[in-house]
Amino acid sequence: MQFFSEKKIYDFMRMRFAAISLSFILFFGSIYLLWDRGLQYGIDFSGGTLIQLKYDNEVAPIPQIRELLEKKGGFQSLSVTEFGNKDEVTIRFLGSNDNLSNDIGAYVSEILKDTGKFEVRRADVVGPKVGDELRNKGITAVIISLIAILIYLAVRFEWRFAMAAIISEIHDVVITLGAISLFKIDVNLDTLAAVLTVLGYSLNDTIIIFDRIREGIKTSKRTELSPIINESVSATLSRTILTSGLTLATVVILYFFGGEMIQGFSLALIVGIIAGTLSSIFVASPTLLWFKFNVLDFRNKELEKLKRKQEKERNRSMYEKGIV
Repeated sequence: MQFFSEKKIYDFMRMRFAAISLSFILFFGSIYLLWDRGLQYGIDFSGGTLIQLKYDNEVAPIPQIRELLEKKGGFQSLSVTEFGNKDEVTIRFLGSNDNLSNDIGAYVSEILKDTGKFEVRRADVVGPKVGDELRNKGITAVIISLIAILIYLAVRFEWRFAMAAIISEIHDVVITLGAISLFKIDVNLDTLAAVLTVLGYSLNDTIIIFDRIREGIKTSKRTELSPIINESVSATLSRTILTSGLTLATVVILYFFGGEMIQGFSLALIVGIIAGTLSSIFVASPTLLWFKFNVLDFRNKELEKLKRKQEKERNRSMYEKGIV
């Protein structure tokens, strides 16, 4: 079943100015959010301790928990919040404490023994140096991914294709990070995995469209790029809608039914998939026009490459036959 006919040509380039305007608003709005609010680093990147408790009572006594931990524990930057249900709480605090034993779960359980019956479901401790190292490695991973994408596309296509793809990738990453900041999602290893997944997903969609554009340039008799882009995007639209739609549906199900632990990961993916799908059509492709991509020049270069290849094959054939 196809929602869009591959034979029908949709004029996407006519809508590019409205789409780019919306992209600019989202992009610079995300930059403002990152500058104003910043990112809320989780335990993985900031260092500290996270403990998850589940009470037998219907409602966990959060005020009492906070009071006991502040008075008896002396924890820094203490945060006690509900976790999904009212009978579950997460306790976060930064830094370390000289009174902590090797088993932080047992130590906190001793402090909170008068608050009711509960079980420790999770206890994670990350030192500040480890957190800094993980954060730096995470940033490095994203930068290296972008550089690798640039090199790969420059070799496979042409530098204008590579730059257009990188602009599209940066657009998707910034908007995804803006959503993470807006919804106050903890930035941890799961969130970083979501960002890298968005990079790969968006790149795959962009390469498929670029492949079709390149083939269209070679086979079409048109000399203008806009109609070739429209034909190429229209030809891949059914595939794009089905792939993105099914992936998005899966991630939405994970968001609503996967539990609190992966909601941040799922939400980042939802925003990234939507941004990545739209940017492949309305950011990456129109950027080729702004870079003054010339169809005739590209065809001439391809002909030169073909002539050189044929010349090499002819010389090799002559050499093998002993003519040279």
